[in-house]
Amino acid sequence: MSWTVVVPLKPAARGKSRLTGASVELVRAIGLDTVTAAVGAASVVRVVVVTSDAATAAAVADDARVTVAPDPGAGLNAAIAAGVAVAGAGPVAALLGDVPALVPAELDLALGLAARHPRSVVPDAEGTGSTLVTAAGVPWESAFGPDSFARHLALGCVPLAVDAASGLRRDVDTLAQLRAVLDRAGPLTRAAWTAGA
Repeated sequence: MSWTVVVPLKPAARGKSRLTGASVELVRAIGLDTVTAAVGAASVVRVVVVTSDAATAAAVADDARVTVAPDPGAGLNAAIAAGVAVAGAGPVAALLGDVPALVPAELDLALGLAARHPRSVVPDAEGTGSTLVTAAGVPWESAFGPDSFARHLALGCVPLAVDAASGLRRDVDTLAQLRAVLDRAGPLTRAAWTAGA
């Protein structure tokens, strides 16, 4: 099964307010490393990056497999819905843009599991949030936000058996979480971390 992956990326300056202490460059690098991992997955034929950040859009624009869609500015679920609309027909997944330790093989594994279900979800390492939501053959629905894992289950998403150590489950909302995965993070994230150290 071939997938389109939607990656919503906030403007780096706004993302910085959540990742307290991080530079704009570091926040942008985390998103770009996430996009690079998605592009590298064998089961992914297209990545739709939803953003209003001009520098982020410029950084991904040269890759023929990446389409940039404007963020409508109405929250995370609306941004993802805008990306899904651009994606068109076929299996689609929403991947949050803060998993810098993700590698393509981990995403391929999850999407292979997702192919068995109309809807599925991957929880974050804490088990309360969601890092990946998929839909195949059914209309798109998502419920990102606080306690999103439980809300995605309520939408009929099947939880995928992705190992807790997988980079796909290690989203970074704090610098402590980033430090915990830094040795496995993508090159842009590591370089931005070093530059800001």
